Amino acid sequence: MGKGSGFGKVILFNEHFVVYGVPAIVSAISMSTTAKVERIDDKFEFYDNRGATPNYKKDKMDHQRDSIEYIFNAMNLKKDGLRIELAGDLYAASGVGASAASCAAMARALSDEFGLDYTDEEINRVAYEGEKGYHGTPSGIDNTAATFGGLIWFKKGETDVMERMNLKKPVNIVMGNTGVVANTKAAVAGVGERKEAFPEKYGKIFRSAEELAFKGRDAIKAFDLNALGSLMNDNHKLLQDIEVSNNDLDLLVDIAREEGAIGAKMTGGGLGGYMVALTPEDDVQENVASAIEEKGFKVLRTQIGI
Repeated sequence: MGKGSGFGKVILFNEHFVVYGVPAIVSAISMSTTAKVERIDDKFEFYDNRGATPNYKKDKMDHQRDSIEYIFNAMNLKKDGLRIELAGDLYAASGVGASAASCAAMARALSDEFGLDYTDEEINRVAYEGEKGYHGTPSGIDNTAATFGGLIWFKKGETDVMERMNLKKPVNIVMGNTGVVANTKAAVAGVGERKEAFPEKYGKIFRSAEELAFKGRDAIKAFDLNALGSLMNDNHKLLQDIEVSNNDLDLLVDIAREEGAIGAKMTGGGLGGYMVALTPEDDVQENVASAIEEKGFKVLRTQIGI
């Protein structure tokens, strides 16, 4: 039996902007997806036993099917005679890197089962191919976090730039789930269409996003959490400006800030899925999480910089 895992993630700065070469900052979180591969008779079986947002797995079924094909093609393997099972404590939902975590986990499990001894770099390459099933043209940031873990500065290009970063110590966050299953392909395509239609407006927004990323990196290096939170607030405004937030995400961001979060923003593809709140103190983390839960939403209590 082959086994593998992939981390969940939270994007602290510049989802969507990262697709166009703007630097972004991403952190793995403590939750992960696991995969097991077993050899069986001449057929392919796939079981997804992850906990998930209602309808997430159903709505993503076609994307998942495409993703599996990309993974097997990238590894030059055949599906016949295999059973794959996904599980783990990462709740499958939009915005938490669930698809990338599953791709990295499957790549590792297949490498383990077939004795391929893939390096992390090779796992990341396969996971990127798998992400194409979900995102069309993925930025590469989700699969990088899912594969390598930690806190990462990422810039997409002909050769992607990945710089490991360190926080002085792990920091509490709350991730609030709108419960809306987002179509990431549609969200990415929409930004592209609006960027082409309004080049001057979007050019200004994208330049601001790039400036924010460098300021965010400086805040992380200095462990200036107040500055980091303020910059996250600014980043949320830019994401609103490119029309990838929605009413539920804005509501959860507002609740988090009212309950003492020093920064809050949507995270991931947007139009649903998750938001993230920076809540370093344990009592603030609990206050924010409880307030979001009282409104009927699910939350993750986790950390960045693990």
